[in-house]
Amino acid sequence: MKALARIWNATNPRARAALALFFGALLVAPLFADRYLLSVLILIFYFAFVGQAWNVMMGFAGQLSLGHALYVGVGAYVSAALWVKFGIGPWAGVLAAIAACVALGLVIGALGFRFGIEGVYFAMLTIAIAEFVRIAFDHMEWTGKAGGFFLPVRADAAGEWWNLRGGPLLFYYVGLALMAGAFVLCAMLRRSRIGHQWLAIREDEQAARALGIDVFRAKLIAVAISSAMTGIGGVFYAFYYNNLFPAQVFDISRSIELILGPIVGGLGTLFGPILGAFILTPLGEALIGATERLGVNVPGAKAVFYGVALMAIIYAAPSGVWPWLKKKLGLA
Repeated sequence: MKALARIWNATNPRARAALALFFGALLVAPLFADRYLLSVLILIFYFAFVGQAWNVMMGFAGQLSLGHALYVGVGAYVSAALWVKFGIGPWAGVLAAIAACVALGLVIGALGFRFGIEGVYFAMLTIAIAEFVRIAFDHMEWTGKAGGFFLPVRADAAGEWWNLRGGPLLFYYVGLALMAGAFVLCAMLRRSRIGHQWLAIREDEQAARALGIDVFRAKLIAVAISSAMTGIGGVFYAFYYNNLFPAQVFDISRSIELILGPIVGGLGTLFGPILGAFILTPLGEALIGATERLGVNVPGAKAVFYGVALMAIIYAAPSGVWPWLKKKLGLA
């Protein structure tokens, strides 16, 4: 708490006021939002949270992963299977999901970093393992194979918040808590010793090594924290949607959706993943709504739209929207 208080006191007063206003508005938003708007906000919170998780690995430590949907899928399936087959609730199941994702992340990280697999080659390794796991889940009997794995939904369980059984309002506040918690955690990490080591590695790995930083250990810590956070996102995903399909959860398009928010918002910044999610998610939902009203079904339209939006934003603000907006608003 002392570290958090120091961060808060060192923050620009105008930025503190803006931050308090932002989260305060989100706390009372359900009083004025209809069911559809709540569902969009829940999606925004989810993408902001998993985007923040990816930001730890890429934005802070400079390690590119393009297969992060792997941790969403593993976290989702582990928690869902524990709930359906053994009656273990999500608040306990999340610990198993974190353990599984961290173990997987450490294996991938150790393989890559120990053998000098870096940059795009490390990114390809993450894609390959995510695809391998997707194929494995496609053939696992206990996960329902490609036919999907379904969580039971009972009308009389709507108030069981301890089992993450409830309506949009429950998931709204859980999602908001996840997004705010990730923001606070990342603020503390970035100002910590390991955070400074990550930034040194990101800027110049050889120089960081020459300064005595244990680069291998620091990278593995980044992978472990990032995979654990993404696994928690997977638990949220499973209990919100109540159905899991390997082709959807592990697909590379999910990984791309996950990383677009931080890139658009501002890679390596604290508020970038949140702002990116607030920009891209409503735009994507608006596109889906518009095509549905027009009666047009164009496969991949959302991906193309995201690509165009990404190019436009990178052209206008190469460092992301948040660094530009922060300067304009005097929040730096």
